[in-house]
Amino acid sequence: MSDPAPFPASHSFVQPARPPLTLVRGEGASLWDAGGRRFVDLGASHGVGNLGVSHPEVVRAVQRQAAELLFLGSGYDVPVRTEFLARLTALLPSGLDRVFLSNSGTEAVEAAIKFARAATGRPKVVAAMRGFHGRTYGALSATWRKEFREGFEPLVPGFVHVPFNDVAALREAIDETTALVLLEPVQGEGGVHVADREFLEEARRRTQAKGALLAFDEVQTGLGRTGRLFAFERWGIEPDLLTLAKSLAGGVPIGATVTTADVQRRFHSTHHSTFGGSPLACAAGVAALEVTVRDRLADRAERLGTQARDRLARLPPEKVREVRGLGLLIGIELRERAAPYLARLEEKGFLAISAGPTVLRLIPPLVIPEEDLSAGLAAIEEVIGRG
Repeated sequence: MSDPAPFPASHSFVQPARPPLTLVRGEGASLWDAGGRRFVDLGASHGVGNLGVSHPEVVRAVQRQAAELLFLGSGYDVPVRTEFLARLTALLPSGLDRVFLSNSGTEAVEAAIKFARAATGRPKVVAAMRGFHGRTYGALSATWRKEFREGFEPLVPGFVHVPFNDVAALREAIDETTALVLLEPVQGEGGVHVADREFLEEARRRTQAKGALLAFDEVQTGLGRTGRLFAFERWGIEPDLLTLAKSLAGGVPIGATVTTADVQRRFHSTHHSTFGGSPLACAAGVAALEVTVRDRLADRAERLGTQARDRLARLPPEKVREVRGLGLLIGIELRERAAPYLARLEEKGFLAISAGPTVLRLIPPLVIPEEDLSAGLAAIEEVIGRG
């Protein structure tokens, strides 16, 4: 019998349409390949790089912490974790002051689902069509697109989906069996769709009326991305649970599920993460929060994002259906597939990503030099203009 074929050595099971670009180093919003060619990050970091690549203050914090205490189990206290939690909760409404730390956005969502079901004793979770919340089983069950779900059924029962921004459908879906309503203020992976105020207000009213909990998934929209430190601040609607990750620690893996003392009090179960809240991630988080607040990156995202959307709104309507977004989270919905345009941008030295088959998504570092952003917009104008 011949030896079995080795399991593929890959970080992803997605089969690329063409050989992937290999990048070897970065600085700020710049990335370089092995041949020394420079690329501008307009989305390559998938929302993790609000501070750009290897921000020097984050790097120094990681180096110091790695030399001092790399890991410690959560059963022991460590000053840097206490500092990180204090800094994070100081930025949030006073009621959101209980934090569970994990390693990623999907873990943060899993925790929110578990906390809600345990605290309410109810099974139902209401999420939105086009929403994306992660790829582990609970988070995947809340995620809408069938291509993410196919092959993994049966998923976790008790999840229902309503059309995004459909107030009547949302109202009907929330009942006495609902534990949690889980929504993104801006659907990133789902095409960069912005929530209507009325939709979020109804989610808050109806959950309170029916004894359910409201969670905002700000894994991608948090930490200044949408022109506010947290996207929910734009509407003034406070959730019972908030999930954060991606740029929270400047590129070091981390996840956070933030909730209230009332939810914690009603939670009669157990949940844990071995590496959640590690000293290394917390040290990076302290540095990342310091830079984000000190350098007013939310304000910068609001200003640059508004300018960019105004410019992109002049793209030819025969090629572009709509430009939408908040801050530096921008979606360009094309009238054809986005992949060829992304390839042409890469040829010109600009790396963007998609948000579904026809949406070109821009999610650059919030520290991107204005000249680099302007050059990226000019490249988009050129490739879409000639098609």
